[in-house]
Amino acid sequence: MATLEKIRSKSVFLIVVIGVALLAFIIGDALTNSQNIFGERTTIAKVGSTKIDFHDYQRKREELNNQLEEARRQNPAQFANFDTQVLAQMALDQLMQEDIVISAADKAGIRTTGNLLRYYMIENPQNQRVMDIVRQLNASGLSVQTPQQAYEVIFNPKRNGMTDAQMEPFQRLWLNAEKEMQETIKGSVYQRVLAGTVKANDLDKKALYNDYITTTAVDVAYLPYGSLDAKEYPVSSDELKKAYSEKKGLFRVDEETKDVSFISVSISASSADRAAARQLAQNTIKELRDSAGQLSKATKKEGVSMSHHAVRAADLPSGAVKEFVMNAPKDSVKLISETVQGFTVVRVGKRTEAVDSIQVNLVSAATEALGNKVLTALNSGLPADSVSVRFSTDSVAPQLNQWIPLYTAQGPTNAIADEMLDSLRSAGGRYVTLQGGPQGMLIGKIVEQKSPKTIYEYDLAEFVLGPSVKTVGDERAKLEKFLLENKTAADFVKNAEKAGYTIQNFSFTQSTPAVPRMMGMNSYYPDSRQVVRWVMIDGEDGEVSHIYESKNAITPALYAVAVERSYDDFVPVSNPDVNAMLTREVRASKAGDKLVGKFSKKTQSLQSAAQAMGVDPVNVSTFRFGHNAGVADPAVMGRINGSKADKKVVITKGEDGVYVYQVTGKGSEKFPFSDQMYEQQYYQLVNPNLLEMIKGDNKVKNNIYKFEAGD
Repeated sequence: MATLEKIRSKSVFLIVVIGVALLAFIIGDALTNSQNIFGERTTIAKVGSTKIDFHDYQRKREELNNQLEEARRQNPAQFANFDTQVLAQMALDQLMQEDIVISAADKAGIRTTGNLLRYYMIENPQNQRVMDIVRQLNASGLSVQTPQQAYEVIFNPKRNGMTDAQMEPFQRLWLNAEKEMQETIKGSVYQRVLAGTVKANDLDKKALYNDYITTTAVDVAYLPYGSLDAKEYPVSSDELKKAYSEKKGLFRVDEETKDVSFISVSISASSADRAAARQLAQNTIKELRDSAGQLSKATKKEGVSMSHHAVRAADLPSGAVKEFVMNAPKDSVKLISETVQGFTVVRVGKRTEAVDSIQVNLVSAATEALGNKVLTALNSGLPADSVSVRFSTDSVAPQLNQWIPLYTAQGPTNAIADEMLDSLRSAGGRYVTLQGGPQGMLIGKIVEQKSPKTIYEYDLAEFVLGPSVKTVGDERAKLEKFLLENKTAADFVKNAEKAGYTIQNFSFTQSTPAVPRMMGMNSYYPDSRQVVRWVMIDGEDGEVSHIYESKNAITPALYAVAVERSYDDFVPVSNPDVNAMLTREVRASKAGDKLVGKFSKKTQSLQSAAQAMGVDPVNVSTFRFGHNAGVADPAVMGRINGSKADKKVVITKGEDGVYVYQVTGKGSEKFPFSDQMYEQQYYQLVNPNLLEMIKGDNKVKNNIYKFEAGD
């Protein structure tokens, strides 16, 4: 049912769980020039009358690309495995959300006030665009720490020793950021206003309150259907059509959808590949021993990588590498590991003593002239924490007692340039100029430095074993043979298992980023975006694709896909997931009728019915509507809650099994009524989709694959 759930919940406004958090750190694939292959030459998507322009889309991706690069610099491990296949659609989703909300806000006459704009541009330090401008100013040699300082430098350049021409690029950046922030604020205000329209009236709140305080004392016996025999409870095509007709509204789709059958062939290293890797390991050991730690071009070409490390003892990788590097003589070489995944060889280097961190005082000044005054004052005895008192806080920025790591677990940090470090160490405890020029000055002094520690240097030669060109070629030839013999979707599905392939069924739309893996949300087969592109642009019902390839050297894969059916209004009853769902429901209904008939004669008492069903009855003294884990079926829950306390034994079928219940009493608990609490409960119960409210019945036309080349 996973595919069906995706279809039923599908929307171009899909907010991916990692997406909202990661949209600020996104990079896209390369775009093509195929803008002229359909009528609206630059419209990449359209919702009602709202159009998303291709050039806006390009700008969005470039902006997100820059933000992702920054995120990867700050936290490379977190984003190392981020699947970039999703990024094109995520960027488009963000644009559609923004444009639709802004369009609705404009129609509603919502405007952004100056006070709000000032707060989000200057007073709120979380504005990413403004902080990017602050960083760019510093990178240009202008020392600013806050958005207010950045604004002053940008729009009062002469007061800060700059010209209008020098600040003009930064003025454009700031004004563009203001424009974007105005739109963001406007959209946010509109969504809050829209959310405020979903309110409970007094009757709604009182009904929720009454449902909670009203209790029912009930005895319940429940027999789940379990696994139902298809022969005992057959389901005809007419019964499926009838069930589909009754529930057709559940299966509506917003975009053109295609059901496909998909084959993925993961290629592993062969026994011959593994034997070659063992020989390569021996060659690597010999070269590192015989050539002063150098690998030959031939060995590197085979895929052996070499890395140099210089770390403290505490940062050495635990296990065999650490033991060998700490204890073996210099220039020793050893094969540390050799598995089916590859091998690792270590060569021990020299050992040195080095300080791994220093504590410094740093003071930045807005101009070189001011910096010289500050330097003189500090070396004349002015305490560093008094700099901001003597000099203008807008012109100087002290950073006191800052620890700078010179080594981390990754090795030397280069956190401070060698020439700066030399200047600090040779200053004899005085302040020195670390960097200076017309745009400002940086002054510093060492306060404290740690005792030297042993630094261990070593080289790692590593090889990750993947299948050879021959192994990949053999697998490709086998799949090509299968496709030549099975050129229709029907044959593709019918004969896949006999050929040793596993079929997976998916439903694709233009908004599907790539072929999803079964292992979890937002996990996709590598380089499978190209498969979805073929399906949505070229694939016709009954057709089979050519072979697509993921060319990762370590874990290559081959893909093939067959289009079974297409639809753009409702998922048909022929869809495997829809068919399975309705078959299960019809079969359960038949079983329920049979079991109710079977046990009806045994319902003289609840105990006798439970005994006949082979289950134990359960007593619930405070049964509440919507708050009962023991009864999962909502219809049965409603019947119990609405029954009189007449102690009548009732047997009924549910969606999940047969229930026998006996209502023995009614009660009312005296909880205080909270208007605010039931207002919140009502909103949570309704759970409005604000974007869907704005979108209404407008269909989405998504042209993204006509712009994207695919890989």
